[in-house]
Amino acid sequence: MSGVQTLEVGPDEGDQRLDRWFKRRFPHIGQVRIEKMCRKGEIRVDGGRVKPATRLEVGQSVRIPPLPDEAAPQPFTKRDHVSAADAKMIQDAVIYRDDHIIALNKPPGLPTQGGSKQTRHVDGLAEALKFGFEDKPRLVHRLDKDTSGVLLLARTREAAKALTAAMRHRETRKIYWALVAGVPTPYLGEIRFGLMKAPGHGRKGEGEKMIAIHPRDMDQNPDAKRAHTLYATLYRVASRAAWVAMEPITGRTHQLRAHMAEIGHPIIGDGKYGGSGQENLGDGWGAQLGGIISKKLHLHARMMRFEHPVTHKDITITAPLPEHMAQSWETLGWDESLAADDPFEGVK
Repeated sequence: MSGVQTLEVGPDEGDQRLDRWFKRRFPHIGQVRIEKMCRKGEIRVDGGRVKPATRLEVGQSVRIPPLPDEAAPQPFTKRDHVSAADAKMIQDAVIYRDDHIIALNKPPGLPTQGGSKQTRHVDGLAEALKFGFEDKPRLVHRLDKDTSGVLLLARTREAAKALTAAMRHRETRKIYWALVAGVPTPYLGEIRFGLMKAPGHGRKGEGEKMIAIHPRDMDQNPDAKRAHTLYATLYRVASRAAWVAMEPITGRTHQLRAHMAEIGHPIIGDGKYGGSGQENLGDGWGAQLGGIISKKLHLHARMMRFEHPVTHKDITITAPLPEHMAQSWETLGWDESLAADDPFEGVK
């Protein structure tokens, strides 16, 4: 075992999550152990307690508790080389770029960040998004692996800090499109169920699932976090399915997926919250429509609106539907141009 040591966050290591920084310095230490050390206060930054998601700044001091000998600190290194095919794929996904920001239309199936079983992800492929800059762009928010659409990266530390703060203070707007089972009524509404993690960390990823908590029961569930979603039913196919726009007022894990399932209209293709083996017969339950409709998740980050961190101009970025959703829209007789740019204008 090593003794207690203190390491300084280097010039190229700022503005990243503590757990990611830790794994790069100590690759033999797993995520579960990092989370445990944070809960017990064994890992500290500038003397204070931290969470795995705490973002580090250059020059901060990180207290490292005793670790197994084989987990000797590793020097910071750049990411592995990105293949030519992956470089083209991620560059083709760029839908907006200036000297401060890059926006992608993230493909479905591509994780935003790496995990225990994820080695190919946006964060790693960002090495191919330098476009003449010395450093790769930094992620400022996330999308689930199977969710497509607008994903922002900052090209400078200053832009990253400003965009992260804007999202934390809810100064950005995000509108998602989804194909859901059944037809939500009323057509325009809001969902205020709280969300908390399901117990357990079994093979089926139960620990990654969120449980919806009725607002009246929030006080009895201290681990639950308040969550708020606006939704608008844009078009429908009889009683079988509907094209829904959603705006997350809060930003909880799996918020849109859990909220739509809780009101009885799971997102098509959502095996975690809709039961991928259940056929939808028009009653709103079952996350598959059958026929030629894809079984992939039909959730897309359609639009993001925010104030540019440098020019302070209002920026609106819109992402076209991914191939599987575009095919479903064509099958159902819908076109992207049918939807209003902002179905929630004047609602809030």
